Amino acid sequence: MVSFSLHRSPRARRAIVQNLDMNTLEQQFPPAQHDHADCVASAIQTAEKLCHERGLRFTAIRRRVLELVWDSHKPIGAYAILESLGEESKSAAPPTVYRALDFLIEAGLVHRLDSLNAYIGCPDPASRHAGQFLICTNCRTVAELGDSDVEKFVAGKARELGFTAVRQMLEIEGLCKLCRTQLQNA
Repeated sequence: MVSFSLHRSPRARRAIVQNLDMNTLEQQFPPAQHDHADCVASAIQTAEKLCHERGLRFTAIRRRVLELVWDSHKPIGAYAILESLGEESKSAAPPTVYRALDFLIEAGLVHRLDSLNAYIGCPDPASRHAGQFLICTNCRTVAELGDSDVEKFVAGKARELGFTAVRQMLEIEGLCKLCRTQLQNA
């Protein structure tokens, strides 16, 4: 599997950012009063439905790993998942966690953030899409864009260079609105 990360010029980054829907981004970074329990429950319900429709086995360990991934809007590493599982059960082992994560990625329920070596839940697992992620370097909150225009732009540029993209993963680091405001007011 090929990871396709971009390091663009300031002009190219501005062009991409200008095309983003800011209302969508504000919804992606959850407000302080966000009902996260509802978020997790919705992700589990969606996973159950999609796995049933696709004939996939959504086992207890896969469910628990997905719950741990959705436990916050921040990326989580495999060993943090393993540690949480270890507190609940003595039978947790690295291969178990990695197999569950591989299943969740293949099912489109989770994304792997290569730059962080961590995982984040997918808010739209019903549709296959390339991931574009805004990663706050201060609070580590992540917002998934899933912007088809960005996906088409990257695919077009890859084709122009004679490159066959197998997978797109665009990770953009910066500050979320809340952290930027807090830093400006400090």
